Amino acid sequence: QVQLVESGGGLVQAGGSLRLSCSASGRTFSRYAMGWFRQAPGKEREFVATVTWSGGVTDYADSVRGRFTITRDNAKNTVYLQMNSLKPEDTAVYYCNADPSIRPWGSWSPGDYWGQGTQVTVSS
Repeated sequence: QVQLVESGGGLVQAGGSLRLSCSASGRTFSRYAMGWFRQAPGKEREFVATVTWSGGVTDYADSVRGRFTITRDNAKNTVYLQMNSLKPEDTAVYYCNADPSIRPWGSWSPGDYWGQGTQVTVSS
């Protein structure tokens, strides 16, 4: 099992930056791909970014590609989401997720392990 705790959310003006962190417990962290998902008010939870167990391969939603960067440090059992050039439409609760998988048609399905979420609010 993996337990996940997010931090780093907050209020930022449009164009600003935030870095989210997700600390994981459990010895098997380095075996999992990790991902970030988000859920805005009144909307379904959506995929944001994912990174393979080694950190060597990443994927992003089109809406954040070029602005967000996902990285991980397996020695610290932590995955990060650097968010730059933030827009009001990035406002959401951001969730860390362990072991996401890709569907045959190319979209990402979350794994079974979630953090509690961290609020990101971008003001215009």
